[in-house]
Amino acid sequence: MGDWLQRHRRSLLFMLVVLVLAGLMVALKMPVALFPNITFPRIVVSADSGNMPIAQTQIAVTRPLEQALRAVPGVQRIRSTTARGAAEISVQFAWGTNMTSALLQAESAVNRTLPRLPPNTRFRARRMDPTVFPILGLSLTSDRLDSVALRHYAYYDLRPLLLAVHGVAQVDIQGGAQAEYQVIVDPMRLQSYGLSLTDVEHALANSNIITAVGRLQRHYRLYQILSDSPLKNAQDIGHTVLKTGADGVVDLSDVAQIHPGTVPQWTTVTANGKPAVLVTVKQQLGANTVAIDQAIRTLLRQNVGSIPAGVKISTWYDQSQLITAAASSVRDAIFIGAGLAALVLLAFLRNLRLTFIVAIVLPSVLLASVLILYVLHQSFNIMTLGGMAAAVGLVVDDAVVMLEHIMRRISEHPGERVPVLHSALEMSKPLAGSSAATIVIFAPLAFLSGVTGAFFQALAISISAALIISFLVAYLAVPILADALLTSRDAERAERPGRLLGWTSLHYGQVLEKLLRRPILLVPILCAFLALGGWSYTQVGSGFMPSMDEGGFVLDYKAAPGTSLAETDRLLEQVQQILAKTPEVASYSRRTGLQLGGGIIEANAGDFFIRLKAHRNRSIWQVMQSVRDQINMQVPGLRVETGQLMEDLIGDLTAVPQPVEIKVFGADSRTLGKVAAQVAKRIRTVPGVVEVFDGVTIAGDAVDIHVDPVKAALAGMTPGQVTTQLQSLMEGRVVSLIPQGQEMVGVRVRAPHDRWNEIRRLRRLPIVAPDGHYLALEQVARIQIKAGQAELQAENLKPMVAVTARIEGRAMGTVMGVVKARLAHLSLPHGVYLQYGGLYREQQKAMHELALVLLAAILLVAVLLLFLYERFTIVLSILATALLALGSVFIGLWITGTQRNITAMIGITMIVGIVTETAIFFFAEAQNSDVAELVRAGRARLRPVLMTAIIAILALMPLALGLGAGAEMQAPLAIAIISGLLAELPLVLVVMPGIYAALEAFSRRMARSSVEKS
Repeated sequence: MGDWLQRHRRSLLFMLVVLVLAGLMVALKMPVALFPNITFPRIVVSADSGNMPIAQTQIAVTRPLEQALRAVPGVQRIRSTTARGAAEISVQFAWGTNMTSALLQAESAVNRTLPRLPPNTRFRARRMDPTVFPILGLSLTSDRLDSVALRHYAYYDLRPLLLAVHGVAQVDIQGGAQAEYQVIVDPMRLQSYGLSLTDVEHALANSNIITAVGRLQRHYRLYQILSDSPLKNAQDIGHTVLKTGADGVVDLSDVAQIHPGTVPQWTTVTANGKPAVLVTVKQQLGANTVAIDQAIRTLLRQNVGSIPAGVKISTWYDQSQLITAAASSVRDAIFIGAGLAALVLLAFLRNLRLTFIVAIVLPSVLLASVLILYVLHQSFNIMTLGGMAAAVGLVVDDAVVMLEHIMRRISEHPGERVPVLHSALEMSKPLAGSSAATIVIFAPLAFLSGVTGAFFQALAISISAALIISFLVAYLAVPILADALLTSRDAERAERPGRLLGWTSLHYGQVLEKLLRRPILLVPILCAFLALGGWSYTQVGSGFMPSMDEGGFVLDYKAAPGTSLAETDRLLEQVQQILAKTPEVASYSRRTGLQLGGGIIEANAGDFFIRLKAHRNRSIWQVMQSVRDQINMQVPGLRVETGQLMEDLIGDLTAVPQPVEIKVFGADSRTLGKVAAQVAKRIRTVPGVVEVFDGVTIAGDAVDIHVDPVKAALAGMTPGQVTTQLQSLMEGRVVSLIPQGQEMVGVRVRAPHDRWNEIRRLRRLPIVAPDGHYLALEQVARIQIKAGQAELQAENLKPMVAVTARIEGRAMGTVMGVVKARLAHLSLPHGVYLQYGGLYREQQKAMHELALVLLAAILLVAVLLLFLYERFTIVLSILATALLALGSVFIGLWITGTQRNITAMIGITMIVGIVTETAIFFFAEAQNSDVAELVRAGRARLRPVLMTAIIAILALMPLALGLGAGAEMQAPLAIAIISGLLAELPLVLVVMPGIYAALEAFSRRMARSSVEKS
């Protein structure tokens, strides 16, 4: 093998250069996103059936759809919310399900059910994936253009421009107004001419005609014959003929007022307190978020001349800023770690050539590993970049171990030409075993499900790719570079210990020898260490995903049920004043009657997106708490919830929007509401629990018009005919469309608002019978105000109310322990029971799976060690050392106040592999279990163990400190690994040899005893 390496050293180095260049090329075209590309197994079906009462909607719409969707293959959980005339059903599938097929099957199931639903029921089914939320938000404001012109520019000029950008999937427009012509008909004047509203609608529809009626072939040409009688403006609409007779012609203008207007809407959109049009850009799955943002900004700069005068385009949300900042933070962490590693190498080895070799190896390995990520369809995101940063110390470790071994072999033969490549081959088995020990622990991560598996499989792939390339480079390239660049003098200088290292080595050998001769001295030390680790475990709170400062947050709000749009706007003016006075707020946008994701809700609800300044004195969590507290004190009529966008996004995509969710199941909705109120009251006083919601959403009050079928029949009508006339009179009906420029402007026919804007006037609203006579609405209908009804929820077809809350300032596991204790003695009615859901349920599932992953990793490492050594004494001593290192992780988490979340659990798993890797190199040096041999092996491994541990710790320090945007996601991982590495030094160099010697002595005694008995 050494001869082969010698013959092909040039081709191997050239191959490495090619891999590095290929990695550099694909790095420039790799997609850049915030999180890994994840397929979430959830479909949402929304159905609209008009304005039926909630109880009737549940029976006629929700339940048939639930039953149909529950039969779709692969469905795990189904959850529904029923409002007035509408239903939203969330269908959860198993992770890994083909969601394209699942969506088609869900749509097919709904279509088969549609004939049994109320007439005119419409539905929409959509997959929930990260593209449902915007990556870029622009606001358009103007002091010159009105809301119609502003929306027209956004929709017909700006939107097509943005849709042409590669990677953009959808551009939504919110706010502004749409133009239309309004025909305000006077019912009394209609009555005086013997006309009805239907006559007006038919006349307008039949007067606006553009259609082909035939073709004519003459004089060698083919002509299309058109009947062209279009309406063009308000004057044409007014001249529409309604009736002719002996007394003359009745025009529409004789019975109605015609004027330009806007489409009725019950929403408000503002930006920084001013009326605005919001443009939200959504990307295609797998697209490059940063590239899309840059392309859009370039496009806007190039087309600045086409923007109407007075229109200001601002950014209210930009996901690429967070991505770029997070990528820059991880990049800086890699550079800082690499720089510190170089300084440590220089301090220990005192040789620029050795440091230069490692300086070449590190970026080469990272760039070559990018090629593997590209082949596996990964992207640059927080998880993959964090994995590369975490792998810096491990990559340097491989190179340092190989170089240190080569230097020692050269120094053992002063003045001779040592075959470096043959010497390097001596490390092939321990190098391969150590790399495999670190890589194999990631294998069980492939079996993780849910958000945990989706996120951390990308991290595992990133680290594994770096370690595979690192092994190949350390095994093939490092010896070739050493052979070409290093001399005997370099080796002698590198192997000559400095004064401090020599003193440390001498005293370490003396201490180790004493402990090996009297291993009983290790017992009290180990007991104390285990006791401190166990106690720390009980003090460390458990969480789910690490908190990350995204630079902005969403503030959801809801006024009292039935609050008008005008009153909601008045309340929100106070909120906008609070935001304007908050020094950390850079900008904000507001939607009322709409949601950030584009959904339409009641006029008393909506959300703000608040973007914070990059440089601020308070953290985002302090700002959120401050804003929420001020709103609660100054605007008591408003209920608010705060959360960061990515946190809300993950919650929405997984159907677990809140950390705390207590689901109350039972048969009677009123009983459930009462129990939910008791649950909310009990958990409201739990420290750390904020934004408690009892789960009961009340729809606004309604004016109920109950048409008496008998009275209607006596007037020659049906309830349906009465309802149709009411809709035409009140909401109006668009009966025709007039082309104007790029859009079709509707013609809406309705009665004046003052005819029905009060209950007493509504009672006297004129209805025309089929025979032409008019009657007041109260003659055929009973009109009364109905109190708002509670929306109905169900999970797996069982009625349910979900009490939700957020957690602030405390660990999730600690808070939920108190919550469970508070609810343990709650007296529940017969048939009512509680279940815990939300992020807490996901956390419990994730922790259980990660514990199994840790166990599987330990077993896989044990199998690997048995293959390497075929000796249980070595395997047990290495595993015992690795397990002891886990105790130090909990000590580190406790000291730093870090929660035991899923990121920290990955770090705990990695420590098993890292400690095993170092232990393998120790046993590669030790030939037997004699005290003198173990001391010699320990002193030989002292310097490389110190170097690699210090390098790994310094490389991870920027991540552990959470420096920069996005670094908080990897901080628990880095803290866990650093804590384990600090314990690795005494454990591997002192404790493990003692355990090994004791096990060998015990094995020999057992063998002698067995021989004597035989």
